[in-house]
Amino acid sequence: MIAKGFTTCLWFDGRAEEAAAFYTSVFPDGRIGDVMRYTEAGPGEPGSVVTISFEANGQKFTALNGGPHFTFDESISFEIHCDTQEDVDHYWSRLIEGGGQESECGWLKDRFGVSWQVIPVELFGLVGGPDPEKAKRATEAMLSMRKLDVAALRAAYEGH
Repeated sequence: MIAKGFTTCLWFDGRAEEAAAFYTSVFPDGRIGDVMRYTEAGPGEPGSVVTISFEANGQKFTALNGGPHFTFDESISFEIHCDTQEDVDHYWSRLIEGGGQESECGWLKDRFGVSWQVIPVELFGLVGGPDPEKAKRATEAMLSMRKLDVAALRAAYEGH
């Protein structure tokens, strides 16, 4: 049996539509899809959003207004692999705007509490490079950062 793909469902407390609009604005190819609304059958207010589908960075999501029963935590996060420091800066600033929180080593939480890792692709070659001493320096530099700085990581790797 073959599945027809995956869609990530994100549980919100009344902010699904706001979240979908935000995420589709962050990624250049973001788009809103189908919106399902409550009817007279409930349990929510008739006409209010139950689910809204959207795509961001080629990934399919469903935002669900499920109520206050569950919240996000760091055990699940989305990684954004960036080619340039400009990309890192863009996604970092966009995702923390409006009340997001910075964390360590390229991690942040957006204003909805969703965890993200904004990672320059070069990081993997620096912290996992073939020279253990250089990789150690790059790792130590990364551990001291919030938003990752490619130039500083390179400099640490090279011993500068």
